[in-house]
Amino acid sequence: MSRRTTPPALPSGDAAPHRPRTRGTAARIIRVVLPAALILAWLAGASFGGPLFGKVSEVSSNDQTTYLPESADATAVQEVRGDFSDSDAIPAVVVFVGDDELTEADVAAIDDALAEAAELDAVAGDVSPALVSDDGRAAQAFVPLDGDGELGDVVVELGDALRASAPDGVAVYVTGPAGFSADLAAGFSGIDGLLLGVALAAVFVILILVYRSVLLPIVVLSTSLFALCVALLTVWWLAKFEVLLLSGQTQGILFILVIGAATDYSLLLVARFREELRATQDKGAAVFRALKGSFEPIVASGGTVIAGLLCLLLSDLKSNSTLGPVAAIGIVFAMLAALTFLPALLFTFGRAAFWPRVPRFSENLAPARAGLWERIADGVQKRPRRIWIGTTIVLAIGCLGITQLDASGVPQSDLVLGASEARDGQTALGEHFPGGSGSPALVLTPEDAWADTADVLLEADGVDGVTIVAADTPSGSATVTPDGLQAAGPPGTPAPEPTVSDGNVLLQATLTDAADSEGAADTVRALREDVPDGVLIGGVTATAIDTNDASIHDRNLIIPVVLAVILVILMLLLRSILAPVLLMLTTVLSFGTAMGVSGVLFTHVFDFPGADPAVPLFGFVFLVALGIDYNIFLMTRVREESLVHGTREGIRRGLTVTGGVITSAGIVLAATFAALGVIPILFLAQLAFIVAFGVLLDTFVVRTLLVPALATDIGRGVWWPSKLARGER
Repeated sequence: MSRRTTPPALPSGDAAPHRPRTRGTAARIIRVVLPAALILAWLAGASFGGPLFGKVSEVSSNDQTTYLPESADATAVQEVRGDFSDSDAIPAVVVFVGDDELTEADVAAIDDALAEAAELDAVAGDVSPALVSDDGRAAQAFVPLDGDGELGDVVVELGDALRASAPDGVAVYVTGPAGFSADLAAGFSGIDGLLLGVALAAVFVILILVYRSVLLPIVVLSTSLFALCVALLTVWWLAKFEVLLLSGQTQGILFILVIGAATDYSLLLVARFREELRATQDKGAAVFRALKGSFEPIVASGGTVIAGLLCLLLSDLKSNSTLGPVAAIGIVFAMLAALTFLPALLFTFGRAAFWPRVPRFSENLAPARAGLWERIADGVQKRPRRIWIGTTIVLAIGCLGITQLDASGVPQSDLVLGASEARDGQTALGEHFPGGSGSPALVLTPEDAWADTADVLLEADGVDGVTIVAADTPSGSATVTPDGLQAAGPPGTPAPEPTVSDGNVLLQATLTDAADSEGAADTVRALREDVPDGVLIGGVTATAIDTNDASIHDRNLIIPVVLAVILVILMLLLRSILAPVLLMLTTVLSFGTAMGVSGVLFTHVFDFPGADPAVPLFGFVFLVALGIDYNIFLMTRVREESLVHGTREGIRRGLTVTGGVITSAGIVLAATFAALGVIPILFLAQLAFIVAFGVLLDTFVVRTLLVPALATDIGRGVWWPSKLARGER
């Protein structure tokens, strides 16, 4: 590395003094203008993106039916459901439970309370009268709510109004589709504030401990925050124009991913900048050399993550496929901020950014001893085989816990952690009414086949009752019996006519089990086998079934594709075949251990009800794509050192030099993903633990011990078939 600190002598001749002066002036202008322009450009982007925090709900949706595959039965039913009703209201099921059997006065008071609630602005249609349970201890009513506003506030307003008017000793619960949607909305409400605040605070504390500097943590954190603002600006407008689908889940992952990745890339660049400041007095030259040395690993790392994320586009489930491009956009801006905005800031502040631990220039700079990391590197060099075999055995034992992970799906009532009125209401509903009340299976059948379809439904063990949508009835539906439609009114009243749309009618089957239960799922699967051809079944239960089936399909398809794509990228980056294969195997082993430990803890410690099928898929994509980052950071430096010093010495030097920065990066990324745990959504809490634990496992075990020991034991052959494998050392 050149350490020249003064320019070369000018050539002689009349023109010689003028040209260098012109070039020097232009260079000085560029050195001032370019950093300033970059900083101003990012400031402008952040000024437009910053105000969008808190407004993501305007362009996002947490409705599960929005993300179903187009080929799913539940999707087809949902698309035509509006043809049978003039209202887009979301139904709320209100359950009234008395301490004792409800009296006639209690029922009358409940009806009066419902009549008052019907006057609320949020109520979007006729409120049904109270229906008393067979045991006489509970009543239920259906209230259609306007879905255009803040559903959480609407549900709270309805519940408060009914409790204020309900009889003494009668508990009121708002449940059903509106209640559970309100729970999800409330759970995701902390993303813009609580999640972001916790993540930024955790990163800031770690950066202070790493740098022991006043200004540098602010510089690095600003890079991450500006990257997030511009990424959010881009994603928000794409969602606004319906190019992308955005949900609270996707939003939370985007926030965490950008902050963690941008900070990791910044740590790598800052570490290289510190090295260069010890080798040159010129801060501009130090920035340029640091950028040159960091460019390849940052781009390779980011490119690997982007490639892995874009594999999600192969997903049938739109909640998966839309996450790919959204998160990839975030990684693009994380890389751009680390490679443009951060260098501009470092050039502006120079050595002052590190105050009070300012790196000093030295003409005779001796290689710095790295203390702990040099001792670890020396230990790996002495006993490589014992270390890699031992760590492999320990990780393999951890993989055995995968058998404890139940990732077949969870009930809708368990998606939100903590207290839930909708869950309590669903429990009360199941104790006094058929479990599926308020969330019937929606059966779309040809008009000429509806009677046969109804017979199948009425004969099914898991079906409590069947109605058919009939617009000319007061309730909008008519009861179906084995003898046909039941007439509403005195004897001789003609049976109502079903509503027909495009030659189809819509039946509603009330299930005996709760709509989100395994029993209901079994009933719907059996009905799909038994109903006539051309009949489609949708509704809450069918949506959950189709979502889980699509998630399992995506998991089995995408995981092998991600492995293949990342393996090819590593081969191109390291100009080797064996080294990338070994890196992928170690990363997959680490993922298996993370999932195994998580399975044991989720089942036997946290007592979770199970996991969504997408949890292993998301865990795999993030752990493999992000976990391979640290191997990229390590092995690109090892390759650089091996070209000069030979493979085994290159491994020792690479581990020594990168140990501190990669460990810091791993801790930052683990902390940011752990912040997802503050959002009371089961999926995010599980993903937070899996990724945080897996990243720490990669950082402290795989990258520190397993990979260096394995590469050292193999020696130069690890670079096969490149020229490095045939070198002298």
